[in-house]
Amino acid sequence: MKLRDDIKNIAIIAHVDHGKTTLVNEMLKQSDTLNGHTEIQDRAMDTNAIERERGITILSKNTAVKYNGKQINILDTPGHADFGGEVERVMRMVDGVLLVVDAFEGPMPQTRFVLKKALDQHLTPIVVINKVDRKGARPKEVVDEVLDLFIELGADEDQLEFPVVYTSAMNGTSSYSDDISTQKHTMKPLFDTILKDIPSPIDNEDMPLQFQVAMLDYDDFVGRIGIGRIFRGKIKVGDSVTVMKLDGSTQNFRVSRLMGFIGLKKVDIKEARAGDLIAISGMEDINVGETIVNPDKKEPLPKLRIDEPTLQMTFGTNTSPFVGQDGKFVTARQLGDRLKRELHTDVSLRVDETDNPGAWLVSGRGELHLSILAETLRREGYELEVSRPKVILKTINDKKCEPFENVQIDTPEEYAGSIIDTLSQRKGQMKNMESTGNGQSRLTFLVPSRGLIGYSTQFMSITRGYGIMNHSFAKYLPFVKNWNPGRRNGALVSINRGKATTYAIMGIEHRGTILVDPATEVYEGMIVGENSRENDISVNITRGKQLTNVRAAGSDETAKIKEPEHFTLEESLEFLNEDELCEITPKNVRLRKKILNTNEREKAAKRSRHGK
Repeated sequence: MKLRDDIKNIAIIAHVDHGKTTLVNEMLKQSDTLNGHTEIQDRAMDTNAIERERGITILSKNTAVKYNGKQINILDTPGHADFGGEVERVMRMVDGVLLVVDAFEGPMPQTRFVLKKALDQHLTPIVVINKVDRKGARPKEVVDEVLDLFIELGADEDQLEFPVVYTSAMNGTSSYSDDISTQKHTMKPLFDTILKDIPSPIDNEDMPLQFQVAMLDYDDFVGRIGIGRIFRGKIKVGDSVTVMKLDGSTQNFRVSRLMGFIGLKKVDIKEARAGDLIAISGMEDINVGETIVNPDKKEPLPKLRIDEPTLQMTFGTNTSPFVGQDGKFVTARQLGDRLKRELHTDVSLRVDETDNPGAWLVSGRGELHLSILAETLRREGYELEVSRPKVILKTINDKKCEPFENVQIDTPEEYAGSIIDTLSQRKGQMKNMESTGNGQSRLTFLVPSRGLIGYSTQFMSITRGYGIMNHSFAKYLPFVKNWNPGRRNGALVSINRGKATTYAIMGIEHRGTILVDPATEVYEGMIVGENSRENDISVNITRGKQLTNVRAAGSDETAKIKEPEHFTLEESLEFLNEDELCEITPKNVRLRKKILNTNEREKAAKRSRHGK
């Protein structure tokens, strides 16, 4: 069997924030890829502004580095379970993985999640113990924990013989020893291990073409771009090829453009052969999982599995009285076109029409997946309103079922009791509890996905910010009846339009938590606070002090009120109840009732209480 010894194809996999994107940066800097004048910014692979701010990778990225005359194709994958569909498809394109593990934290839930997908594809692993310079780092023990995880996940004998490289990606150092004094400013041990241990692709370019699309890109000039691997054969610009569609049909097209990857850029190439990772354009509606073949030898590759959505929200045009004040794009047509454009590149997303022409049902892999979409839209200048996230139910064997998640929590021991209590109220089943030393506990649960909606804010409050929670989709199980996990507390709702005043806030802050600052513009039906009790209260937050010739107009200035609470976009989505919406614009995130008019809303509430 002939092999290509000029290239290696690897994916970098890790838990969120274990440093894989920083590691790719260092590999780019220390390889023979970039010339001396190329400036490379931190986390260069995270090109999306939200990725850079949050320190997470959302979409898989391709790059390639040159080292000792060979090309190493690298795929940087997301670590968060909401983007698991991306990870699984990437695994089909590579021959080995770099598993990056934090030298202090050790294997975490997403480490298990991404490693399982790699082992299932029988990929060759290299373990990179990163952040060895971190205070409290315990590289030796972490290697043992990684080995235990490999055994637990059913790794074969070859996979258990994994090589280990110790790095500090932040400092650009590495070595073969867990002794930090051996770290040198070089990535040579890592590059040499990749060249020695990762299998080379099979060179079967003489056979008929098979290229499978694993990821999508989009360009306004050339349309959809299919990114994937040539599993056999070769392809040239101008070739006539056939696409084997997912529904079994076929379509012929001419290859208008081929692109390879080098450094951080796509580069035009004339031809490519078995083992290459490339991008192809020329066909409008190419999809993930489809195989491009020779017209006279139509043999499709096995279909790629795409993670099913488990959560959905309604995305609609903004209908608040303040519509159009911030955004450039406010019409139904503009929002609908933008949501459909997102489908060009995000294959785990679904967008369906609803009975309301200005609203779409958007389904995704989790709260993070959907909130990042909403955040992206507002940054692009869109105004929209979204509903409370809902889980997607399925009927399995004639039973109504809902998604459940595996939850792992690391917390100081004193908060464990409160966590167990709050998650059991949300129908979570505790699977395990163990002490991890230094006064820390690790708890694992199986929890209905709808029980986790809105839980992260409560969790951070319980643990004073010291807890770490991770969760990933487990399976569909029978629906939990007679239980509604929505927000317990009612809302303080404005009865009129105007500016919130300090005087009015002083009069109502004893009723709960205020969510707006003085001088904030509000409208009737807008939520201005959270009630300390279960019912909603209509309040006048714009009331001013009656002026007399005894009271000076400015005497309000010295009045003291509690600091209002300000929600992030995620916290706002978690706060929502069924009868509420979140208004999202480029400059503001507001909470509101679906029915804005106070009298109409109270009538509707009475009708629902009496079951009419």
